[in-house]
Amino acid sequence: MSEIKDYRILLYYKFVAIPDAEQFAAEHLAYCKELNVKGRILIADEGINGTLSGTVEQTEQYMRDMHANPLFSDLVFKIDEADQHAFKKIFVRYKKELVTLRYDKPLDPNTLSGTRLSPKEFHEYLQREDVIVLDGRSDYEYDLGHFRNAIRPDLETFKEFPEWLREHMGEFKDKPIITYCTGGIRCEKLTGVMLSEGFKDVYQLEGGIVTYGKDEEVQGRLFDGKCYVFDERTSVTINRTDEAVVVGKCHHCQQPADTYINCADDSCHRQHLVCTECEETKQGFCSSECEEHVINIS
Repeated sequence: MSEIKDYRILLYYKFVAIPDAEQFAAEHLAYCKELNVKGRILIADEGINGTLSGTVEQTEQYMRDMHANPLFSDLVFKIDEADQHAFKKIFVRYKKELVTLRYDKPLDPNTLSGTRLSPKEFHEYLQREDVIVLDGRSDYEYDLGHFRNAIRPDLETFKEFPEWLREHMGEFKDKPIITYCTGGIRCEKLTGVMLSEGFKDVYQLEGGIVTYGKDEEVQGRLFDGKCYVFDERTSVTINRTDEAVVVGKCHHCQQPADTYINCADDSCHRQHLVCTECEETKQGFCSSECEEHVINIS
């Protein structure tokens, strides 16, 4: 019997036109502070995207209040149990785009996006030889964990995707391509870009990697490593079978590793994978230069 946790982490998004979104963001921040939840919520004219943590009672209240708003009555929440808050503060910010893309064509995921696949359907597609698997995240997320045989996008930010697709994916325009990301929101935009760029047969994992990992039938099969998340946890387990493997490599010694840390030199703060031994021997530094820099300013 699993232990009952005191906290929950909610992950959610919805593309919906929000009137006076900047004012709504200010009001939502005040509401979250009053409710005493913590997290990171982005609000744009095109919708909402958030991850927040709170007690079971607080998160239940948050979901009730959001569903009471006609704009978010069908908002889908992905729920993780936790021992404590996953954030230190609450941030609610207005942005021009929920996912920064700066594409030169208007994109509305409600009218143009790839066909959605359930976890079971996505698992079946993963096993087809004619299917191309594309990771819709950044390179450092891929390095920690990814679906087997997925293409690694060599980019650091999402807005680099359109140019990267033109340079590296043109030969696959007539092949079936399945895409995935953490919670689904990036693939809503990515598959829209792909269709706009002439790709013919494009799919996306509905609910993203985190939903795939919770499916009782699939149990995260064919996902290797861990899934990077943007909160204090840094990573979560997806594959709940004995097939799970570590795919990350230590920045220093190249041995298997699945722990990301920030460089101990605050002027660098580079996020890098480390094994247990190197985390201790390198004292949290990503390089000898960073270690020397800290020594010299001490």
